[in-house]
Amino acid sequence: MIQPSGTLRLFSVIIPARDEELSLPATVRAISTTFAREGVPCEIVVVDDGSRDGTWAGLHKLKMEIPALVPLQNPGPHGFGRAIIHGLDHSRGDAIVIMMADASDSPDDAVRYWRQLNDAGYECVFGSRFIKGGRVTDYPRIKLLVNRLANLFIRVMFALPFNDTTNAFKAYRRTVIDGCRPLLAPHFNLTVELPLKAIVRGYSWTVMPISWQARKQGTAKLKIKEMGSRYLFICLYVWLEKYFSRGDYRRPTGPTRESRML
Repeated sequence: MIQPSGTLRLFSVIIPARDEELSLPATVRAISTTFAREGVPCEIVVVDDGSRDGTWAGLHKLKMEIPALVPLQNPGPHGFGRAIIHGLDHSRGDAIVIMMADASDSPDDAVRYWRQLNDAGYECVFGSRFIKGGRVTDYPRIKLLVNRLANLFIRVMFALPFNDTTNAFKAYRRTVIDGCRPLLAPHFNLTVELPLKAIVRGYSWTVMPISWQARKQGTAKLKIKEMGSRYLFICLYVWLEKYFSRGDYRRPTGPTRESRML
């Protein structure tokens, strides 16, 4: 049984955004409404990562409606991972969830993440779209095939029971984020650097089923052909730490705690 390690005060939602003028208002409103209904204290940190549309102006307009919204601009260099790191560096929460600007992630699932962190005391909560109770809607067939192959590779490489490492939608206590620094991945490969480092460094984690739906507006930013070698680099980097660092980077206090699937 995981013992809670302190009540959490604030849940920081980190949303990287590049040219998401059309998607962001509905995404931010859904998160704000759901968290308010469920009594989850939050700030919604949206990082404009060099948008060329009306994303930044739209965020300031939305701020007047939603006080919990914190608009930020990543001054550059740009990249999905760099935008998330900028948001992490400028957020105040003692727990963090990374969500996408295109409303593909469910705010209700994020609330369930919060409860596993706060009530059950886990240090990380990972969602899977590909376990019993998980669901995907309108996932492009080619991307789905690449996703499953990449996650199988990671499972074998790290001997993990977890099958959705590449999905960005995960939650962490602030102590985990700080314990995984320095964060190296400047692009979408940050989505595997964070959970793999957290696991290898001995933080407690659990997995729960989540839902995912394809974006309704705008265009996807992930370019598969550009990311293969970058994902491989990060996987090899953390794999070398796991097997050759002799535990030099493991959590400073406390034993490794058992993980479980919800």
